[in-house]
Amino acid sequence: MSDTSPASTPRRARVRAPELIGKGGWLNTGDKQHTLADLRGRIVILDFWTFCCINCLHVLDELRELEERHRDTVVIIGVHSPKFVHEAEHQAVVDAVERYGVEHPVLDDPELATWKQYAVRAWPTLVVVDPEGYVVAQHAGEGHAHAIARLVEELEAEHEAKGTLRRGDGPYVPPEPEPTALRFPGKALLLPTGNFLVSDTTRHQLVELAEDAETVVRRIGSGTRGFADGPAAEAAFSEPQGLALLDDGSVVVADTVNHALRRLDPATGEVTTLAGTGRQWWQGSPTSGPAREVDLSSPWDVAVFGGKVWIAMAGVHQLWAYDPESEAVAVAAGTTNEGLVDGPAAEAWFAQPSGLAATADRLWLADSETSALRWVDLDGHVHTAVGTGLFDFGHRDGAAGQALLQHPLGVTALPDGSVAVSDTYNHALRRYDPATGQVTTLATDLREPSDAVLAGDDIVVVESARHRLTRLRLPEEAVRVESVAHRTRRAATEVAPGRLRLDVIFQAPAGQKLDTRYGPSTRLLVSSTPPELLLKGEGADTDLARELELNPAVPEGVLHVSAMAASCDDPESNSGSAAGANEYPACHVHQQDWGVPVRITEAGANRLPLVLAGMDQEA
Repeated sequence: MSDTSPASTPRRARVRAPELIGKGGWLNTGDKQHTLADLRGRIVILDFWTFCCINCLHVLDELRELEERHRDTVVIIGVHSPKFVHEAEHQAVVDAVERYGVEHPVLDDPELATWKQYAVRAWPTLVVVDPEGYVVAQHAGEGHAHAIARLVEELEAEHEAKGTLRRGDGPYVPPEPEPTALRFPGKALLLPTGNFLVSDTTRHQLVELAEDAETVVRRIGSGTRGFADGPAAEAAFSEPQGLALLDDGSVVVADTVNHALRRLDPATGEVTTLAGTGRQWWQGSPTSGPAREVDLSSPWDVAVFGGKVWIAMAGVHQLWAYDPESEAVAVAAGTTNEGLVDGPAAEAWFAQPSGLAATADRLWLADSETSALRWVDLDGHVHTAVGTGLFDFGHRDGAAGQALLQHPLGVTALPDGSVAVSDTYNHALRRYDPATGQVTTLATDLREPSDAVLAGDDIVVVESARHRLTRLRLPEEAVRVESVAHRTRRAATEVAPGRLRLDVIFQAPAGQKLDTRYGPSTRLLVSSTPPELLLKGEGADTDLARELELNPAVPEGVLHVSAMAASCDDPESNSGSAAGANEYPACHVHQQDWGVPVRITEAGANRLPLVLAGMDQEA
């Protein structure tokens, strides 16, 4: 049952925190192994994440300020818990920790041992452990940094008074920087001069390379994470990704972590902002309007299609479009629900679209979390060429209906009407031919290819994890690859057929209450794959508890649950920031999407608790 009552000084439930176990060992600690006992006296925040997950990357950014402000009392531990097979490779985790600027220790847990010990059900999940080693809070999804910051302040005061707080330097040891010309490049663009423009993502820059795709011509951006317009040496980006050329010769840049579109004038090196405010879009924010006044969410790629700049809005599982003439942005396709559903643009579901390529009549997209290749036609309908859903992936060629990809990030239109797919986690370049419906492999032994561009008879691939561009001659014949198929490493939850009580647990942070000024402050949306799994309980409502009825004739499937809650400072609470004098209370949105694999068995559970924020009192 959801608990939505505010509490000024609640008696916190405390559960002894299980030990931290990970076969891959520790990163960012100078090769030192750690236990929870080593961290006693510190407030520990466990961040269960996986590097494919855009919501996990959002949380990494949310935690940066808290991490800096409470560096002498708080230790954040990233517990890397893989979804895809590639994410269980230790070197891939090492790369991701550097790629995304993770400045705290990370435990590599390829077998999900610690994930299971903490009964985690979603990426991302945050668990707070007090200085005495007890779990005192759990939060799933995004938007919880303010609540955790408040809890940290309470724990600091409480344990300072008890004498159980230990201040000092944490266990983080930064790795040595590597002297490469590029560092985890994301996307590339062939300029009219024949040079290449590359988003040097981890260094927060754009780099122009000569025609040899190796020699650095110039760098654009200060190289420090930031959000600033100006000349090449002063402009600032934050993990830029996609690039597209406009008719006037300027370049549109998807400035991913700044949640913005930027414009580069290649002639002068001047950088300006086209769209976005620098703030992340949340449910309830405007979905259209003047481009500089509308929030965006992790734009990952851009492409010009039908006279507009289409945006792969990875952070909200949608496609948006920017109109250069009206200087406005608007949602173009997708509902914000994560999954694979075709149909009219307004009804389609995407899952972290991350690569775009336009032809005269199709906008192709790499839909990374469903390991899918999809396209939008001129009538705005969405279709799927390859891919089946969130939990199936692999490397299998052949007929598109049974072919498999693994978290592709890029797509490139080829001259013969086919497309090349940067099949990132398979370290391969794949090809889909709409004329034959066949998927083949063009090249293997690439390292996390994230994009590719045509240059004459060659295709130049962004080998992100090898920090370089690699030139390949487009092959006449495909490479033969042994077929492999995978499902997510996450175990299915066993549930009983018939009635299942779904409880989304949400406890408003101390000093806050649910924001009911403009109507209900909570929302719950439930659906399933296949749709036949649910006999009752599908759809949207405002109650965070719901009775579902599962079809005993469907042995397994996925429950899709999306929950949102809005809370504001409580003027009647002494914990409120203004202690009763706050005319404009600070309000926050907490949200999470779960895809819960379930297996129907007579001995299964009849209750499914999902923690949005707080502790499950019935656990």
